[in-house]
Amino acid sequence: MTRSYRIATIPADGIGPEVVDAGVTVLQALAEKLQSFSLDFTHLDWSSETFKTTGKYIPDGGLEELRKNDAILFGAVGAPDVPDHISLWGLRLAICQPLQQYANVRPTRVLRGTQSPLRNCNVGDLDWVIVRENSEGEYAGQGGRSHRGHPWEVATETAIFSRHGVERIMRFAFETAAKRPRKLLTVVTKSNAQRNGMVLWDEVANIVAKDFPEVTVDKMLVDAMTTRMVLKPESLDTIVASNLHADILSDLAAALAGSIGIAPTSNLDPSRQNPSMFEPIHGSAFDITGKGVANPVATFWTAAEMLEWLGEKTAADKLMQCVERVCESGVLTADLGGKATTVEVTSAVVEEIKRLN
Repeated sequence: MTRSYRIATIPADGIGPEVVDAGVTVLQALAEKLQSFSLDFTHLDWSSETFKTTGKYIPDGGLEELRKNDAILFGAVGAPDVPDHISLWGLRLAICQPLQQYANVRPTRVLRGTQSPLRNCNVGDLDWVIVRENSEGEYAGQGGRSHRGHPWEVATETAIFSRHGVERIMRFAFETAAKRPRKLLTVVTKSNAQRNGMVLWDEVANIVAKDFPEVTVDKMLVDAMTTRMVLKPESLDTIVASNLHADILSDLAAALAGSIGIAPTSNLDPSRQNPSMFEPIHGSAFDITGKGVANPVATFWTAAEMLEWLGEKTAADKLMQCVERVCESGVLTADLGGKATTVEVTSAVVEEIKRLN
């Protein structure tokens, strides 16, 4: 019996439509080849253009529309003529927070056929999963501004760390580490300087660790973590960090793996009460929008993560095999040192899918 899934697509801004279109093309080819599942896509035109026309990114009833789906495939949000804090809070965070997508998961590794800028880093040396708290912390949205325009104007940005929020992301991170071969978790913090929220972060990590004796745990301050990622990538495996810290570290991780153009993201509701959202991390990239050179690999990897979350691990593995074969064949976009276009990479992956046994 063929399993069927409803997928909402939100291409949004910049190169988002280009890479989401590539992702849908590849997913449809995979479903047609394997015939073990089918995907019903619903396109939602929620973008900065929509916002400039209607005053809203998400129309009334939009979240209820999303809840009818099994997953969400997201492109990128952000436009040069809309302030970044308006676009981010108007679309991406307006989905993640009410749908309780509190676990942001960013796998990173050097794909076969690509090269890390680290001269001694080979395939297999850098293979990480970064777990980012996705609902509170430094991006909780708490704070404000007063006395605007005066020399004594004040702006506050309050980081929120609730015991509930910290414990649930820690448990998710420990569970993730326990499923990986090395069973190693690095807890990233800054509790030497941030003596309240980050100290709670450390305390909860120590409590949760007792329930996972099979996982080896170490702790790093976030600044020291950046040097360890560069100098000793092979010493890391699963990493858990706060909303801000993991946001920054995961971009560094993508660059160390070869390019931000290959890196995926999953915004997960581990309770599965709401659909989870899957997106490449590269952003809207308006400098290359419309040029046909955007790297679709991040979206393909994101699509594979989505399939695995839906229970289609075999299909997810086959998709990544095809992607890596294309990379090995030298069909690469400019960010990876090649000359291929978005369409050429997509077509090459589709051809690999057709050759699957």
